[in-house]
Amino acid sequence: MTVVKIGTQSVGDGQPCFVIAEIGINHNGDVTQAKRLISVAAAAGCNAVKFQKRTVDVVYTEAELLKPRESPFGETNGDLKRGLEFGFEQYREIDRYARDSGVQWFASCWDEASVDFIDQFDPPCYKIASASLTDDRLLCYTRSKGKPIILSTGMSTLEQIDHAVELLGTTDLVLLHTCSTYPSQYPELNLRVIQTLRERYGVPVGYSGHETGLPSSVAAAALGACIVERHITTDRSLWGSDQAASLEPNGINRLVRDIRLVETSMGDGVKRIVPSEVPIMQKLRRV
Repeated sequence: MTVVKIGTQSVGDGQPCFVIAEIGINHNGDVTQAKRLISVAAAAGCNAVKFQKRTVDVVYTEAELLKPRESPFGETNGDLKRGLEFGFEQYREIDRYARDSGVQWFASCWDEASVDFIDQFDPPCYKIASASLTDDRLLCYTRSKGKPIILSTGMSTLEQIDHAVELLGTTDLVLLHTCSTYPSQYPELNLRVIQTLRERYGVPVGYSGHETGLPSSVAAAALGACIVERHITTDRSLWGSDQAASLEPNGINRLVRDIRLVETSMGDGVKRIVPSEVPIMQKLRRV
């Protein structure tokens, strides 16, 4: 199994699980809130935070943008989508803050212009969202930047994933198993797909969770997920479509703690008597 270098950390078999705190659009268009979430991720021991970047008029049709939708930004879907996007100066502030916090950052780019935009900040990798897995032009354009790619595979068939992997190639590629429902229900998570993808493609495979709890994300790490990604928020009751499927500060702290405990517990698979067992053995065994 290959190992992929994402910034300062190697990702793959035998490496520590790379924990990504997905900020996404949970900043609600507020740079101060984005910085708070970076601080939450850093305090929890996450390796990276992730944002989403769209060129609104490219990703959405005019009809979609004109649809009525009340939000803090106005009364149409376009008001909402534009209100959630950060510009260059805002991302420069985010870049500076993340670097000062010791956390890597990157983004899911939904169109080619967004890839160019994020490329200005020299990200350690690019994320391709499940919704974009069938966008051949975006996949090829993202690959042209020469950075590692993390590809989410939610709402996709194996045949669609086959095609995406063929386009991208397996060099510097990590796949993420995920269920693209927000929040996801436990019977739909199908964590055994992590192993299916590992065997089929021979690349590192992680897990992006949209469930409300922690056990399945910790189990994913135990099943060999090299990356675990979860949305974070300061308060799940805040306005926003992704807040309910996100972890609050206590939740992301517990997740990172439990993943590290699982890693410590896995061992090497060699059965042996450990030194702490010897006095117990001498005390309790009759024969």
